[in-house]
Amino acid sequence: MNEFFHISILLEPCLDVLNIRPDGVYIDATLGGAGHSYHIASRLSDAGTLLCIDRDDEALQNAETRLAPVRQRVRLCKSDFRKLDEVLAREGFDKADGILFDLGVSSPQLDHGERGFSYMQDAPLDMRMDRQQALTAYDVVNTWSREDIRRILFEYGEERYAPLIAAAIERRRAEKPIETTLELVDIIKSAMPAKAKREKQHPAKRSFQAIRIAVNDELGAVAEAMDKAIDVLAPGGRLAVITFHSLEDRIVKTAFQKAAQGCICPKDFPVCVCGRKPRVKIITRKPIVPDSGELAENARARSAKLRVCEKI
Repeated sequence: MNEFFHISILLEPCLDVLNIRPDGVYIDATLGGAGHSYHIASRLSDAGTLLCIDRDDEALQNAETRLAPVRQRVRLCKSDFRKLDEVLAREGFDKADGILFDLGVSSPQLDHGERGFSYMQDAPLDMRMDRQQALTAYDVVNTWSREDIRRILFEYGEERYAPLIAAAIERRRAEKPIETTLELVDIIKSAMPAKAKREKQHPAKRSFQAIRIAVNDELGAVAEAMDKAIDVLAPGGRLAVITFHSLEDRIVKTAFQKAAQGCICPKDFPVCVCGRKPRVKIITRKPIVPDSGELAENARARSAKLRVCEKI
């Protein structure tokens, strides 16, 4: 088994904003390397409970070791975080006192080449967070239409050379299937102008991000999960979400704003007839970002943003 561990991003701010009660019920909706989980559970008494959700079997297996000192306060749950309401009910709870989402890909998924997430190591085109699901990166690259590939590269990766890359993928797969990550990297590089390949960022980074998001339906999952998380929060409970790119951040920001909105009647109505009440108050008008010390220790934190809301 590979060691599944990484540096927890924005750890102290997350612990602070969750206002952890020792006897409360909390959810780490993205267990990953279990760093956040360990520190949340460490602040609980034996009367408190932390539900840890992940769809990656390797993460759940490694959490048994990582969380051993606090295991009596932790329940490990194999599930998609968009089903967190079902997980909470199945574990016998009505509401949660705090929920954390860390939407970054876990470092071990990136670092262990065989998972196919990394553009730096050769591996089969996989990118599944849940290895039991059917769709893989191989399927996206080899069977999706040129237009669909162009669309996800542009929308999910914000890749300005998406048309050129999609066309290059279509040409190569007509000769033979594209099977590995480094094959795909070569195709991406071949489609890009020379100036793009001299940029500081790796030429394949945006495309790999886009394909990973498509394989795991990450944006759809985030949008659905935000609504459910707000629903299951107890009054005074807080939802904390760490995002790593603009698309996720926009979804979270919009969900918070929608939940915080009260009356939606036209301004010229003399009285409210919609009856809409705010469900949350937004704690972070501007997102919390890593400080210089954290960035010096962990370069992967540089795009992280933490947003927090509290159930009314």
